[in-house]
Amino acid sequence: MELDLGAVRAFVAVADCQHFSEAADQLGLTQQAISKRIAKLEAGLGTTLFQRSRHGSDLTEDGTTFLPHARALIALADQATESVLGCARPLRVDVLETRLAATELIRAFHHAHAGVEVDIITSSGLRSGRGALVNGTIDVAFARVVGALDPSIEYIPAYLEPLHVLIGRKHPLATSRQIRLRDLTDSVARMPGNEPGSEWALFYDDLAEDFRLTIDTSGPDFGLDHLLDDIADSADSFIFTGERLRAPWHPEVVQIPIVEPIACYPHSMLWQRRNRHPALPRLIDYVAADFRPFDPEIHWLPPAELCSGRWGSTRESVTR
Repeated sequence: MELDLGAVRAFVAVADCQHFSEAADQLGLTQQAISKRIAKLEAGLGTTLFQRSRHGSDLTEDGTTFLPHARALIALADQATESVLGCARPLRVDVLETRLAATELIRAFHHAHAGVEVDIITSSGLRSGRGALVNGTIDVAFARVVGALDPSIEYIPAYLEPLHVLIGRKHPLATSRQIRLRDLTDSVARMPGNEPGSEWALFYDDLAEDFRLTIDTSGPDFGLDHLLDDIADSADSFIFTGERLRAPWHPEVVQIPIVEPIACYPHSMLWQRRNRHPALPRLIDYVAADFRPFDPEIHWLPPAELCSGRWGSTRESVTR
């Protein structure tokens, strides 16, 4: 049979996201369109590629066998396209959420390199970013790196973001100029709807364990604006936030930095080694030049970052 590249791309997206709805969002299609493409592919191959359940979609044995070949096919097709069109399109940058530090970093890069066109794409973090980098859907992702990466993906430290807290004026620590983590042991960090197993949830699991903190992930999550209203009415809860997060202003909520130590969230920049977008080397150099390394005297990082050895210095060279 002659493989339909659209169907193969849909297969790879579902395999990476493990949900048809998330794959549809990633590719800008409807869930029905994704389902039709997968059904067409399965019919052509004469096999079932996914085992569907209410928890998601897992690869069958045939699906697992087909996946690396599907990735290679998509990568080859994208390389062929990039050889002609690569210079004509924006650099596609994946971020977890537009309020976060990665967006501010890209915004500063764009101001410094006004001639570089950039498209900002939001996703579910590393879970979707891994596959999107490999199949060429995005050029760059910013995320905390946990677990194994595809051998074709390279990354460098991008930014150690100092944590702050958002705290209501009724809280006894609200008048503090700085807050130590050990001062928060009698309070509750609110993170409704936090995704178990995500790279950011694992970060806060380590933070809570090291400093005996309590994190409440119960939902539902109605968004940051509503959560700030809840914090404003509370005398014993708070929200962790990053130094660069653009939080909505609230008259009854204050933002206070964390010290002794300064807990830092580690943002990395990831890209595919074979990517030849002309703006990519400029972004790599910009991020590396702006990076400020980990200082064990004042900073805290989770064990995974300390063991990696990457956070003490910038990466001096990139093999292209």
